[in-house]
Amino acid sequence: MKTINIGLVGFGTVGSGVVKLLKEQGPILERRVGGRLRLKRIADIDVTTPRDVEVDPKILTTDAREVTDDAAIDIVIELIGGTTDAREVSLAALNNGKHLVTANKALLATHGLELFRVAAKKRVDLGFEASVCGGIPIIRAVRDGLVANRILSISGIVNGTCNYILTKMTELGVPFEEVLKEAQAKGYAEANPSLDIDGIDAAHKLQILASIAYGGSVDFEAIHIEGIRGIDPADIQYAKELGYRVKLLAIAKEADGEVEVRVHPTLIPEDHLLTSVAGVFNAVYIVGDATGSLMFYGRGAGQMPTASAVVSDVVEIVQNILHQRPSRPSHVPEIAGEGLRIRAMAEIRTRYYLRVMAVDKPGVLSKVSGILGDHEISIASVIQKGRHTRESVPVVMMTHEAVEGPMRKALAEIDAVDAVTGKTVCIRVEET
Repeated sequence: MKTINIGLVGFGTVGSGVVKLLKEQGPILERRVGGRLRLKRIADIDVTTPRDVEVDPKILTTDAREVTDDAAIDIVIELIGGTTDAREVSLAALNNGKHLVTANKALLATHGLELFRVAAKKRVDLGFEASVCGGIPIIRAVRDGLVANRILSISGIVNGTCNYILTKMTELGVPFEEVLKEAQAKGYAEANPSLDIDGIDAAHKLQILASIAYGGSVDFEAIHIEGIRGIDPADIQYAKELGYRVKLLAIAKEADGEVEVRVHPTLIPEDHLLTSVAGVFNAVYIVGDATGSLMFYGRGAGQMPTASAVVSDVVEIVQNILHQRPSRPSHVPEIAGEGLRIRAMAEIRTRYYLRVMAVDKPGVLSKVSGILGDHEISIASVIQKGRHTRESVPVVMMTHEAVEGPMRKALAEIDAVDAVTGKTVCIRVEET
């Protein structure tokens, strides 16, 4: 039985999970792939702190080059995170002719095209199933399972921290900052949570999914990104009264040769499958022209779910090696460089939820509706919450489908009205 040597760079939480699986599931994996998986070398900046899995101290090193430059190692697993050292390690491994497995979404979103090109040049595999939604096998589903489909849309709850916060705000009606502190205390949010709550983490994952789904490279800088810091419990409650829930969605759609890619808080109907996704769980809702609607659900992060996805890539590569299958380094087809045409955010069409804080006096609502009408935005429904003459009250509106650019201009004009006492809240709406 042939032995495949594996090197690991990054022995943190996920790295420890990978080692656990390789040790505990070793006999099962050997039977399934027909070869031995040998963890030959582990590199980490800290090799003295005890882990929750034991390894032979002789295979530990603080020098990543002892992994990437070891001629006997067939597959390198990169789990150090970030985009600087991780890029150097990944390029070193690929340039040395080693297959690479990574869970690093930020690396792929910003330097993925470079890595795919090197992998193609060196004819080695690059696996990244763990980079999106942890243990949910969404990369393979989009890349292989839906290959015969034109993907009409992707809507994903792909950040557990944001989903936990919005779930608690919905259930308890408490402010964002209060729930964030609770999430940090429970370990669901980082001490510096900006990557999560500002939508950047979700955008990294969307870049990867959209690139695979639409057969080209999405420029990360072209993704429209909004986080959840500004979500108010009042808007969550009004949305519930209107039959909607608020979720942070990563959205990709293709039409007329262009792709929409955007991350932002979104109202979705309460009967949509995604509204049932609560807490730290993830889900991706995909509509294919042949399959119709599909939803993939599960744990999007955590030691063992992510480690499971990493090992699945390792096993696929091991099988390619053992059976001498050609490598598939370019899971993003346009490795030659042509990027996808991204639709400008100002040109997207959707419905909108608006909350205008206005002085309760005659003529204000007609003025607001007149401004919307001037920009060809029609109102589907209006709710005025409370009556306090000469005091500010919330006026909640749902619009019909409108174009983003005119909506932004209309909002600027509405906020300039003397009787409007604060910045208008605007949340996009996605129907089933």
